[in-house]
Amino acid sequence: MFHVWRLHPRLGLAGRGWYNLAMTLVEITYELQSPLSLEQLSRLGEFANTYGLRRFRVDDQNKQVSFEYDASRLRETQVAHVLGQAGIAVTHRLN
Repeated sequence: MFHVWRLHPRLGLAGRGWYNLAMTLVEITYELQSPLSLEQLSRLGEFANTYGLRRFRVDDQNKQVSFEYDASRLRETQVAHVLGQAGIAVTHRLN
């Protein structure tokens, strides 16, 4: 089962139709050590305040989390840092 959230700095989760044509979009996927808890999902929702994140997707069945972000505003290391702050353990990057 896939869950997709679009993030908007002012609207938080479920900001609809929000994007910037000048973005350099990158998607990164990590394999999770275990499925995410509701608390961890909530912490990821707080990531909506990070400028440059467009959306994240959680694949419960395959234990994966993906982030789509603007590479001109965010770095992969910042995405990994947020995962650590949210207490989310990943085994490795998939793409």
